[in-house]
Amino acid sequence: MKLLTQIDRNYLIIFVLSSLIFIPFLGQVHLFDWDEINFAESAREMLVSGDFLTVQINFEAFWEKPPLFIWMQALSMSIFGVNEFAARFPNAICGIATLLILYAIGKKTSNKQFGIIWVLAYAGSILPFLYFKTGIIDPWFNLFIFLGIYFAINYTDSDFVGSKSVQATLAGLAIGLGILTKGPVALLIFAIVGIVLLIIKRFKIKFTLKEIALFTIALILTGGFWFILQIMVGNYTILADFIEYQIRLFKTQDAGHGGFLLYHFVVVFLGVFPASVFALGGFRKQKELSTSEDHFRLIMVILLLTVLILFTIVKTKILHYSSLAYFPVTYLAARFINSVLKKEQRIPMWQNSLIAFLGFSLALPMFGISMFNKIKPWLLQEGRIKDDFAVANLGADVVWTGFEFIIGLILLFGLFHYFRKANKTPKQGLLVLSISSILYINLTLLFVITKVEGYTQNAAIEFYKTLQNKDVYIETLGFKSYAHLFYTQKKEVEEHRSRNKDWLLKGDIDKDAYFVSKITSMDNLLKLYPTLLVLEEKNGFVFYKRKH
Repeated sequence: MKLLTQIDRNYLIIFVLSSLIFIPFLGQVHLFDWDEINFAESAREMLVSGDFLTVQINFEAFWEKPPLFIWMQALSMSIFGVNEFAARFPNAICGIATLLILYAIGKKTSNKQFGIIWVLAYAGSILPFLYFKTGIIDPWFNLFIFLGIYFAINYTDSDFVGSKSVQATLAGLAIGLGILTKGPVALLIFAIVGIVLLIIKRFKIKFTLKEIALFTIALILTGGFWFILQIMVGNYTILADFIEYQIRLFKTQDAGHGGFLLYHFVVVFLGVFPASVFALGGFRKQKELSTSEDHFRLIMVILLLTVLILFTIVKTKILHYSSLAYFPVTYLAARFINSVLKKEQRIPMWQNSLIAFLGFSLALPMFGISMFNKIKPWLLQEGRIKDDFAVANLGADVVWTGFEFIIGLILLFGLFHYFRKANKTPKQGLLVLSISSILYINLTLLFVITKVEGYTQNAAIEFYKTLQNKDVYIETLGFKSYAHLFYTQKKEVEEHRSRNKDWLLKGDIDKDAYFVSKITSMDNLLKLYPTLLVLEEKNGFVFYKRKH
């Protein structure tokens, strides 16, 4: 009992509350193409094939990603079964771990209050919260990089009390795990942050050969673990393809993933609301910070700018590429909020104006969504929407309750309370805003995203599920997808020709073949392949069968 009273109870509170917001309803909605289903399918194929060394898609080597996160999902599926909950469960654990780590670091570098503020800033922002409810790689990847940088912060802090060798080893271990999760970008980001810091400090940071060696050994043993195994079993082609893909990712734009120059600046600013607005105040240097706190703050600013500039240079623009920026953004927000609560500065009018504008911009669409059943006939009028596939999507039988506006009201209540308390008791106002934001995001996932999925992909996925455990071929035509592999629970294929769509469409097939296309491709496909039999058209998708 004495030991329990000595333990900081905030850890238990954070653990319980984060478990309650991240774990429930993970399987509420189907996995989304491409990334969620891509990784989940690779994990499923590991279990089916028994090959845990090679990441596969359609039982062929998939060289774009290392295996650590896929291993996590495979372990989860071996416990919970092959389903959406199991695919997303590792990131729920990552969410719990992340908030506990933020509190621990915030408490150590400043105090308990700062740790709690940082936790609320992270959990109460839109995209940081959202990604812990998904099955994508980035949450773990980002956490490992952040931890690597944190240990490097300790190592380069002139006031740090402790073993520099341990910090160097832990930094190498964390960055190595980042490489094993998603690739060498982990080391690239770490290196850029380090080089910029060295330049700012005029190369006055001291290193020893022993500490460099410890970092390098830890990095190679973790980050190079999978690559060394591949070399040992003779899979040189996979390594060459992996490196080539990483280079191509930087130099070229992936199909369908382009964007304007400042794409990631806008994504981070809007997606990390409300922390992003408060973070603007955190850029100002605060006089009351200790040397260690100021050192930490400097590196967080360097990290933020590194991520934004690096992924602005990268041609492929995907929402979660800049998600590592959530750590420095929420840190800077917490730094600013902490100074406000200590009455060292006030929130200026321009920041409150941004909070109001962005908050209302997020809340008001919920009122429109609650009336979608009434708006839909107007949208479906001929010529209103030019995209035939989108029009067909909207024909899905999705029922809105009409009460979705309550989600917007919750956020508006948080905004109203925040502004009412902003001057006299800002602590209470900020707490209510954070809680209302968390509720807004969670309820949006539960009652809005599930229905949006009903328009976008549900018809295709439900068709795939009807083919589970049937000895047939299944392929998509005219669009890229992994959903047909995961949701038909496709078994391992030994014949290479079964992956040849031309053979499936025109060859002497030995069993029935099923195909799915978008409605916009139907006429052309039927002209090219007259043996295709249309089974059904539903919500923008067309389902075909070719008999053997």
